[in-house]
Amino acid sequence: MSRVENQSRVVIGIDGGGTHTRVMVADFEGCVLAYVERGASSIHKDVRAKENVQQAIVDALCEAGKQAGDVAALAAGVAGFDAKADLAWVEPLTDVPGLHCPRQHVNDAVVAHSGALLSEPGIIVVSGTGSIIVAVNEAGHHIRNYDLHHYAASAARFLAYDATYEVLAGNAKEEDALLVEAMLRFWDVSTLDELAQLAAEGFIADPRERNRKFAELAPDLTDFAQMNIPLARLVCDRAVHQITVGVNMLAAYFLESEVKVALVGSVVNSAYFGQQLALRLEQGKRKKLRLISPAFSPAAGAVLLALKERGVEITPRLLANLGANSEAQYA
Repeated sequence: MSRVENQSRVVIGIDGGGTHTRVMVADFEGCVLAYVERGASSIHKDVRAKENVQQAIVDALCEAGKQAGDVAALAAGVAGFDAKADLAWVEPLTDVPGLHCPRQHVNDAVVAHSGALLSEPGIIVVSGTGSIIVAVNEAGHHIRNYDLHHYAASAARFLAYDATYEVLAGNAKEEDALLVEAMLRFWDVSTLDELAQLAAEGFIADPRERNRKFAELAPDLTDFAQMNIPLARLVCDRAVHQITVGVNMLAAYFLESEVKVALVGSVVNSAYFGQQLALRLEQGKRKKLRLISPAFSPAAGAVLLALKERGVEITPRLLANLGANSEAQYA
């Protein structure tokens, strides 16, 4: 492809999460031409996932002043894409009319790793709407905690389910009064008996809506943990421990004595989780673990994967251009 053609063409990077779809359009120099956010990309979270992603692509191209035919490559990280069988619903997400470029679909943790660690060896912990831990070692091998049949139940909804069950089981003490009051307000009930009745009715019939509702309680839990509310700390500490176990297991697959670890997602980037993980990862069991700040967002990581697909050299200048855009650094 000639230099002139390169200047007229673009790539698309997609961070398709369980809550938001984030689409970034960039040129071959790494300059971001458009960035949009829409609804969830995972059909497990939103029945309108396909519409969300396709509309986000169309809107981003419009904002960039480009046509589908101008796209040289697309890379999409999709939450819930865990097996080849998932391609049946994953590939149609990006099947936009006129978009005939190579399309790469991976788990959303892969684009998070690409952005956070710039494809260098290290471990990415993703915990927000979903949860996964992914390592890429010195040989370039990808190892997930899923591959070891391990799951760190640290996603937002799991924190809320766990806390709710503790309260329903009668494990809340006087020091937990603020948390219990907040939980009752959250569910619009007045007493624990009313909350128990709501639980007996399944809270909310539709599983997607139920999980979404529970996830909305998670920020209160991490805030209460930071305020030293015992039950909130108990629930959060359980999740932190599971993440720590997963990271230490995956660290054993690296040759170097020190392994970089980056955190992505609303849960792990809460004040309480960040502090606790920093403390626990300092005590790495198999390797020395070094917590680092992500270099770029997952959407920018997807852009980098798309550029590599076209054989574009990832130079310091290109990275500087990508980093100059404020949306490329969203939390």
